[in-house]
Amino acid sequence: MTPPSAYQRLAARFKLIATIGECASMLGWDAAAVMPPGGGAARGDQLAALAVLRHQHLTAPEIEADLAAAETTDPWQAADLRLMRHEYARAKAVPADLVEARAKADSDCEKVWRIARKNADFAFVRPHLTEVVRLTREAAAALSDALGVSPYDALMDGYQQGIGADDVAPVFAAYEDFLSTALPAVEQRQARYKVPTLPPGPFPIEAQAALCRDLVQRLGLDFEHARLDQSAHPFSGGTPSDVRITTRYLEDDFTSAVLAVVHETGHALYERGLPAAYARLPVGEAAGMATHESQSLIVEMQAVRSSAFLGWLGPRLHDAFGGAPDPYRLENLAWLWRHVQRSTIRVDADEMTYPAHVILRFRLEQAMIAGDLAVADLPEAWNAGLHALLGITPSNDAEGCLQDIHWYDGAFGYFPSYTLGAMAAAQLMQAAREQIPDLDQAFGRGDLSPLLGWLRVHVHGVGSRLGFNDILAQATGRKLDPLAFQTHLRRRYLDGAD
Repeated sequence: MTPPSAYQRLAARFKLIATIGECASMLGWDAAAVMPPGGGAARGDQLAALAVLRHQHLTAPEIEADLAAAETTDPWQAADLRLMRHEYARAKAVPADLVEARAKADSDCEKVWRIARKNADFAFVRPHLTEVVRLTREAAAALSDALGVSPYDALMDGYQQGIGADDVAPVFAAYEDFLSTALPAVEQRQARYKVPTLPPGPFPIEAQAALCRDLVQRLGLDFEHARLDQSAHPFSGGTPSDVRITTRYLEDDFTSAVLAVVHETGHALYERGLPAAYARLPVGEAAGMATHESQSLIVEMQAVRSSAFLGWLGPRLHDAFGGAPDPYRLENLAWLWRHVQRSTIRVDADEMTYPAHVILRFRLEQAMIAGDLAVADLPEAWNAGLHALLGITPSNDAEGCLQDIHWYDGAFGYFPSYTLGAMAAAQLMQAAREQIPDLDQAFGRGDLSPLLGWLRVHVHGVGSRLGFNDILAQATGRKLDPLAFQTHLRRRYLDGAD
């Protein structure tokens, strides 16, 4: 029997490493969806143990030797080797004891943050966040040396390879300029119309859950390989063959549940569409978090919030909740779900002001990682930054620097992915409309299958063989074009064309 090649040995080891990651993902889902509060401390130990185990496998001497020896002419395997070498370099740069310390600090801080946010008490979590930032800066410095990039770029690299702060900063600055004129213009236009009204509730949780489940299936997600559960913060997790999405239900407003489940279904559809032939290999994974966000947002913002789809959805909402039909008509739903309003909460923001929330976090986390902003000064810096961007100030820290889980869970460098994803989603939808005849007519039937089929070919099935910009270039003919997003916003909010 022919002995395995260096690449085959690497593939076997990386599949084991991916399986360890899948175990951690499932434990994370369990912690957010069903774990009793008393299990938090043990869960932190379990996740830390898995992080160390994964790190040990990634830094094994055999990997270095096989990476040096592996050769291939196959384009998928070549891309896989490139990604393996990059992942190995990241792991080798950070000692196992730092990996374990970060995992435990992140888990501890996240649990304390939940209490601090509930009580709007930043001081309660500040010591824990200070430790998370200290350890994150230590890891970022080590990664910086290994990768030859800045510490903050090294953190960004963990979420979206090939894009750094110098790429993002001018894009965000240009959007800030756009927003300074477009936002007042939209507000002036909206002032001529009545304020959108939420249909009168209550909306029984059972009815919302049934509606959301039907909608998930309508969008193309198969419950043979997926679950829908509740959590405090909606998310998508699990594995490509066992995706776990969550949402949250409010009896006085079905909007939160419906839009969250649509967004998370977009993430889940991407995972389900990844190339099965390369499952558990780096090349078979999603092409970064900006790409991932583009897939959730092309479903939620571009497709489901389109006039065509809302016209189909309205009667289904009315069937689910009853009452007068007028609040569910297209005109009201469009104004309700496409109403632009300055607000302090990122997850509730409309798609025009949402990037301002991301820009704020991008600038603050850069300053914290650089050592230019002390954790103790975060609330004041947050409030000043939000006021500069949107002219509003949070009434307390729960509406300010405590609102997001990311930093308290150690996720620094992630936030730019949200807005890069929104911009990419607009660009992809622009291309899809040009290439798919009668796409809006399909949306008007509640049918996303033509769009999903196009995404399967141009995004999902590519895996990580191509990076973020190369995927866009192949699908749309150009790398990221932020003007596509501005064109979409003008069309929807100023021209009233969608």
